[in-house]
Amino acid sequence: MSDIKVVLVHADAREERTVATGTKAWELFAEDPDIIAARVAGALRDLSHELGDGDEVEGVAIDSADGRDILRHSTAHVMAQAVQDLFGDARLGIGPPITDGFYYDFDVETPFVPEDLDKIESRMRKIIKENQRFSRRVTDDDAAREELADEPYKLELIGLKGSAGEAAEGASAEVGEGELTIYDNINRKGEVAWKDLCRGPHLPTTKRIPAFKLMRSAAAYWRGDEKNKQLQRIYGTAWESKEALEAHLHRIEEAERRDHRKLGRDLDLFSFPDEIGSGLPVFHPKGGVIKRAMEDYVRERHIAEGFEYVGTPHIAKEGLFHTSGHLPYYGEGMYPAFDVDGMDYRLKAMNCPMHNLIYRSRQRSYRELPLRLFEFGHVYRHEKSGVIHGLTRVRGFAQDDSHSYCTPEQAPAEVEHLLNFMLSLLRDFGIDDFYLELSTRDASKDKFIGSDEDWATATKVLEDVAVGTGLELVPDPGGAAYYGPKISVQARDAIGRTWQMGTVQYDFNQPSADRFNLEYVAADGSRQQPVMIHSAKFGSIERFMGVLVEHYAGAFPPWLAPVQVTGIPIAERHEDYLLDLAARMKAQGIRVEVDLSDDRMQKKIRNAQLQKVPFMIIAGDDDMAAGAVSFRYRDGRQDNGVPIDEAIARVAEAVESRSQV
Repeated sequence: MSDIKVVLVHADAREERTVATGTKAWELFAEDPDIIAARVAGALRDLSHELGDGDEVEGVAIDSADGRDILRHSTAHVMAQAVQDLFGDARLGIGPPITDGFYYDFDVETPFVPEDLDKIESRMRKIIKENQRFSRRVTDDDAAREELADEPYKLELIGLKGSAGEAAEGASAEVGEGELTIYDNINRKGEVAWKDLCRGPHLPTTKRIPAFKLMRSAAAYWRGDEKNKQLQRIYGTAWESKEALEAHLHRIEEAERRDHRKLGRDLDLFSFPDEIGSGLPVFHPKGGVIKRAMEDYVRERHIAEGFEYVGTPHIAKEGLFHTSGHLPYYGEGMYPAFDVDGMDYRLKAMNCPMHNLIYRSRQRSYRELPLRLFEFGHVYRHEKSGVIHGLTRVRGFAQDDSHSYCTPEQAPAEVEHLLNFMLSLLRDFGIDDFYLELSTRDASKDKFIGSDEDWATATKVLEDVAVGTGLELVPDPGGAAYYGPKISVQARDAIGRTWQMGTVQYDFNQPSADRFNLEYVAADGSRQQPVMIHSAKFGSIERFMGVLVEHYAGAFPPWLAPVQVTGIPIAERHEDYLLDLAARMKAQGIRVEVDLSDDRMQKKIRNAQLQKVPFMIIAGDDDMAAGAVSFRYRDGRQDNGVPIDEAIARVAEAVESRSQV
């Protein structure tokens, strides 16, 4: 038997090995049980993959991002096998890995109930214990159709081969542009216990699934289209150890405790009345205080950074959005046209076209650049009902939106200025753990406009600035806007979840002659086209508020808290004393309320704690005699006999410093 040479790639080294022809990937990692797949010549492969001469081979650990995807995809297969074992009439949809878990869609006569999930979990454990082997085999379209004749949804995916990833979320896990493959689950007798259309790769055997849990079931339209049949989707999660699973479940519990939708109700911040419509929030007085504080601070910071505040309407003639390119390239995200005096108008989904008209309203000189326009522009997006989620995904929202117009030579410095400004704002609001994502175009897709040269220039500018921050930079190929690449800030909250915050986008298309024909007079008197840089520091005020509610679990730092101080009189005779103190605080801009209810003192303290008020000032006979109060923090700490002037100063200092207490 002849030998071949392969290169074993480690994290910090490359090792050349001579192995026998026919060597499988698993043989290189036989001593490392954490390796569950291999990357061979850049492609993920099963450990049973036969190596070729010159292959570069890298082990994929089960606790890596790719390893977890493989683990979860394999667990989805085991779940689907268990479902079909228990529910013989169940037909298979799609079952991909997703963030922190997996799902599988089923066509069943009766929706699943929690008791069904318990039975499915039990059956899954038996399949895992049986140590069934995942075995890949290549097939062709005709053979696959014959073999899967009883699986109508799989037959549809075979027909979509090559475009399935675009036609249905998660379908790329099943079929792609290349060959069709089926994975068999082989039992100890060597018999096929179950099979599924799948691209793989998978774990070597079912027994390599260390820990899993089924989470819930829900309805889901086939291929995400409301016109299609409604299937039943089961969500689950799988992890590399029982400890990792328990930690994940704890994070879920903590996330539920912090859910901004629940806290929004409990703290009386906002609501979503059915009479108005889905995804259209209204802010109650306390929520309005937070929103105003956010907007006031952000407006002041923009003006200090050289932005000029502007205002634009909510609707515009439809032609404006043809000029900008939004209707041809983003039309599905906009609401339908409506007639005004015989002309078609649209609710705006973005502010940039109107800012372009402000720029174009008069001749501009290079001496004015960079010109920075900013507004809280209210926009409307035609989001599908299934993706709407509290404040973090809505249909109507206010963007802290800015557009910078500059010369090409100024663009790198302007991008750096915008990114640093955005990061400083996030830090001011208590979010300081983030990384950057660079979204670029996919040249094979026709949803992007502009020349290769323009895209290369714009991408290079953004990449250089992003690298210069020293933050982690993650590529996002194909994720750019149709008019140019973008940097997005991905922030981690108090429990480690990632949220997309603001973006900086480089636009060489809207200023062009065939769109808005924006110009400036250069130093030599010639007319030149500016570069346009879009930036929304938070993404939207609504979304950012939702993130802040969850980040702080509703316990805002004093400067953002709707009520900063609650006065608690021990008895009715102490009320006027605290009302006088409250008046002094209000005169200094402090938001204070005095609890004049008939509740006992301890109940009043409890109520203030439930409302997550940062400070409480308590007054009784001794306090009145001494001109003092008992100063209590929401975490239960309390200082007695604090002079009134000092109590006011403590609150004012906490608000001024924007610190958390």
